[in-house]
Amino acid sequence: MARNTTALAPIRNIGIMAHIDAGKTTTTEHILYYSGITHRMGEVDEGTAVMDWMSQEQDRGITITSAATTCYWKEHTINIIDTPGHVDFTAEVERSLRVLDGGIAIFDAVNGVEAQSEKVWKQADHYHVPRIVYINKMDRVGADFMGACRDIEERLGARLIPINIPVGSEQHFQGVIDLIEMHYVQWNREDFGRSYQVRAIPEEHSATAIQQRELMIDRLSSASEEITERYLNGQEIPKALLQHTLRNETIQQQVVPVCAGASLRNIGIQLLLDAVVTYLPAPQELPSLTVSHGHTHQPLSIERSPTPPLSALIFKIQNDREAGDMCFVRLYSGTIKNGEKLYNSQKKIAERATRLLKMHANHSAATTSLVAGEIGVIIGLRRAQTGDTLCDTAAPHSLESMDFPEPVLSMAIEPQAYSDRAKLINVLKILEREDPTFVWKDNADTGELLIAGMGELHLEVVVTRIIEEWRLKVRAGKPQVEHRGTVSIEYEHTEHFEQQMAGERQHIHIHCTVKPQPRGAGNAIELKLEAPVMAQWSDTVEEAIRDALSGGIAFGYPAVDVQVIIDEVRYQEREGVESAMRAAINSAINTACQKARPLLLSPVMQVDISTPKAHMGDMLTALNQRGALILAVESKPHGEQIAAEVALKELFGFSTVVRSATRGLGDFSMEFARYAASE
Repeated sequence: MARNTTALAPIRNIGIMAHIDAGKTTTTEHILYYSGITHRMGEVDEGTAVMDWMSQEQDRGITITSAATTCYWKEHTINIIDTPGHVDFTAEVERSLRVLDGGIAIFDAVNGVEAQSEKVWKQADHYHVPRIVYINKMDRVGADFMGACRDIEERLGARLIPINIPVGSEQHFQGVIDLIEMHYVQWNREDFGRSYQVRAIPEEHSATAIQQRELMIDRLSSASEEITERYLNGQEIPKALLQHTLRNETIQQQVVPVCAGASLRNIGIQLLLDAVVTYLPAPQELPSLTVSHGHTHQPLSIERSPTPPLSALIFKIQNDREAGDMCFVRLYSGTIKNGEKLYNSQKKIAERATRLLKMHANHSAATTSLVAGEIGVIIGLRRAQTGDTLCDTAAPHSLESMDFPEPVLSMAIEPQAYSDRAKLINVLKILEREDPTFVWKDNADTGELLIAGMGELHLEVVVTRIIEEWRLKVRAGKPQVEHRGTVSIEYEHTEHFEQQMAGERQHIHIHCTVKPQPRGAGNAIELKLEAPVMAQWSDTVEEAIRDALSGGIAFGYPAVDVQVIIDEVRYQEREGVESAMRAAINSAINTACQKARPLLLSPVMQVDISTPKAHMGDMLTALNQRGALILAVESKPHGEQIAAEVALKELFGFSTVVRSATRGLGDFSMEFARYAASE
């Protein structure tokens, strides 16, 4: 291994993703160790993992926030993002996948496809991320490499091509057979797997290796006439031809290479790294960017090149006590230099990048520039938010932003000392900027501060951070379900708004229609205004409609699945007319929604439960008592898998229920599925 830290070194931007406890962070720690970035292997169970740098991650043994780091392998720079596996922190996965060029999907050799691994796989499909599969934990009791591969193909629709296969399993797992090189690789225990021996394939495994290699060649032959011709003529197929064909098919997401290993036992990591640099794409190998022009909103194509124009996406914001907001950014084209002014196309402002950094977990190194293909941190952008596009003022455009699920659970929070209230509000603002799935509000009627998030664990982590990181003593209430409102019928409304504002008597006339949308479709806005009005007021009207819907209709909860049509706006050009326009829109939307037979909606969660077969009956009884809709029951070697939909209000304390029903042997995960009318 040689390290090349120059900007010209080939780059791989990859993410490591999987279900909780599949071994993501452990695998990353081994990658850092073998690539020479760390000199001691961090362990998740011991709370010493480099990538789990937050105190809560170390205490809980889980990944909460995605961590970025850089390592070097065979003249390649590899930028790695280690993502959480728990569904409460799905925003971290979503925004990481948005900026990746490739991924390692880790699966437990015993459990195969699990709930969160399936969700992450679908997210990667959405963002067209080429992947490598790593079947981890081959040393576990019940490990089944081929069974896990079949599970992935059947449930995720992937076309897998194993490029190495395990020799043995469970306590007899010894190493892997490299099907490209056709040799046996065995790792040395004395140096914690840092070195390995290449040997001839053991005779008892030779037939299996030949069979698997032929299957690999058969699948690749459909993409290469040369491979087909050589195979039919009984000629040797060069290693370079196999790798070139597999690389092209992987980048085009036609196939997925598969590696085997046991990260905790120091087996398989080096071959996984070889696969990353060999089969996953460099940034410039991916298709040109399609962006939206800043003024016309027409699609534009931008080449992935260090030359202008600049195109970069802010995918994460993290607060630093000394530096302020650290904006994690992925550059797709152009170059950012230290001290340069950058145009934010969403905010329509330019801000100066006062410092540029490259990150290694919670450590950073200053740099003078960031170039296309790189991931880095910008300090000095005070108004930026997750999903904003940075570009040149002369070439304004917007990249596709990110959609995050809305919070489903809320709780009241208050400082023990009233004098700390302003400080608490400031902390909540920081947390809201960091986390797109966390929101807070100050209830003007009750004086309560309310926080909302994706689940009990999410809110528990937030409260603990407030106490530990900001040294604030707070009291938190019991979690409450976050409801939503919607409309059930179509209703037309004409608003005649008249009010004294900014010293002028304002007159605004608005005609609008509200309609119900299919459940889960989201809100929709349609403006049918005359050209001059559209040109001057479309942005203001749209923003006012969104504000009105998010502010609550009839029940005080944000509205979902509502279509709003504005087909007439009349006004007089006076001082303060913009404020009057916003107030008039708010009044019109609220009145129309209240007349359109509003409904109160409650969140329904999809729950995925693993239970031993002996406790299946008790678990189903517990679900039925909570009015669950059973979606599927599937038998697996390690137990039974139950998929169900349950109203969130029935799931408080559900972890205790699962432990009790399964004698502590079961596990579950849940995620938001849909909203349904409250009974």
